[in-house]
Amino acid sequence: MTGDELIRVDVQGDQDVFAMRRLGREVAESVGLEAQDQIRVATALSEIGRELLDAEIEASVAFRLERDALLVTFDFSAKTGFSPSGGVMLAGRLVDLIELDPAEGRISMVKRLPQGREPRRSAEEIRAVLATATPTTALDELRLQNRELAETLEEVLQLNTELQETNQGVLALYNQLSEELEETNRGVVALYAELDEKSAQLRAASDAKNRFWATVSHELRTPLNSIIGLVRLLVGPGGEPLAAEQLHQVNLIGSSAQTLLALVSELLDMAKAEAGRLDPQLSMVDLVALAERLRLTLRPTSGNDEVTLTVEIPQTPLEMMVDEVMLTRILRNLLSNGLKFTERGEVKLAVSIDAATHDLVFTVTDTGIGVPEEHLERVFEEFFQVPGKIQARTKGTGLGLPYARRLAEALGGGLQLTSTVGSGTTATLRLPYRNDEAPVIDRLLIVDDDTEFRATVRRMLTGFATHIDEASDGLSALEAMSANPPDLALVDLLMPRLDGTALMSRMADDERLRGIPVIIVTVATSRQAPEGAHMVISKQGLRRDTLLEAIGSALGHAHG
Repeated sequence: MTGDELIRVDVQGDQDVFAMRRLGREVAESVGLEAQDQIRVATALSEIGRELLDAEIEASVAFRLERDALLVTFDFSAKTGFSPSGGVMLAGRLVDLIELDPAEGRISMVKRLPQGREPRRSAEEIRAVLATATPTTALDELRLQNRELAETLEEVLQLNTELQETNQGVLALYNQLSEELEETNRGVVALYAELDEKSAQLRAASDAKNRFWATVSHELRTPLNSIIGLVRLLVGPGGEPLAAEQLHQVNLIGSSAQTLLALVSELLDMAKAEAGRLDPQLSMVDLVALAERLRLTLRPTSGNDEVTLTVEIPQTPLEMMVDEVMLTRILRNLLSNGLKFTERGEVKLAVSIDAATHDLVFTVTDTGIGVPEEHLERVFEEFFQVPGKIQARTKGTGLGLPYARRLAEALGGGLQLTSTVGSGTTATLRLPYRNDEAPVIDRLLIVDDDTEFRATVRRMLTGFATHIDEASDGLSALEAMSANPPDLALVDLLMPRLDGTALMSRMADDERLRGIPVIIVTVATSRQAPEGAHMVISKQGLRRDTLLEAIGSALGHAHG
């Protein structure tokens, strides 16, 4: 047996139990246990001692000092067949460890010393103290237990008083926090109401602007077409001969009218795009022939022999399903900008296929004056023109690039600019590559209360999904999923009736919907995915390649 034995006593009757209890308390005090732990050790000893006496078992009890614990062992005859009951179980709740070994006839009880605290006395000192201890009677032990009980009750009453004071403080803090939370909630509700009002005003203003553009565009097209027709009559073979200066002036009038008509058409198309009504008319387009036509058409307009216009397209036949008119307008706009802002060097159109996203990438690169980094996104704002040298170099309306990006989005793609001042600009147009190949996914569900965003995502996924369903909130989404379970769902978080998080919870509870991959597409600031979602991507600046990459990852995760 390890440790220093402090004292050993025999337990043969009730008086021995009292003495053992008294010794246990003194040993516990000597080794450095707190008052409450002293009482626990003493009570545990008396409970085991009484249970042994009730079973008519005589035992010897040894107290040993271990390195960090007090060890008490009860040794008795193994032939007694002792089976522990309530006393040993109660003792186990009062100390750190109770072990019973019937084969050896031993009960071991361990009470650990406070961490980092050394025993108050050495083993020799403790043995000396215990040797001079006076025997105790049952009456003395009862008085001592009563005193201990009174002290414990007093401590309990004090703790109860402190607990009541703490509860009062917690209740006061809770009331304060409740009032502050209620006030915050009122502020949030008021803010939401104000945001709803502002959103309604913005929608009304946007609708009014679109109606204005559409009306003005429609009203201007007729007189402009008349001017162009009259110019053709004047300069055509059936008209009277004009002097050279007259012919020049009339041609200027016709050219200005055609420029204005093109601008009016752009305004009308932008109004349609904002309203989600600019629908592409898809057809198979030979990109090699289209690029060559652009090169031949735009090359003479540069008016500068120091600028070359080149086209770089793979030699193999390259065709895709796209709206040829829209694509031509985008590329003509980008090439015209490059020629307009390049004094010397090269403007190049390159076409390639992105193997990762299967996008067709059109890159227009020039060696012009470039655009400052702080204006790279602002050039896509309507009527914005970069101040300084760029504005002084040429005049424009500030609608070309916004118009080109609108058309790119209508085709399900995106348009981005990179530039270095003094070195040039690169415009990158990405479009979904369609050439009658089978779609990647059969059915996809878009769950969002924003009609325009659903239309934008639908265009981005053109050719990628065979069937695209839409739902304006979580309840509509559940109905759509029940009717036609999708292969994947794109879900917004902030929606009326049933939001995205609640929808995910409903799906998790439904065995038929539990396995549908979900991507959260939201403007919420939190990037943490609700339980069951594969990932969260932001609506802000969402691009087709980003969306397709997320969908591919979610499908791969679901099938893996």
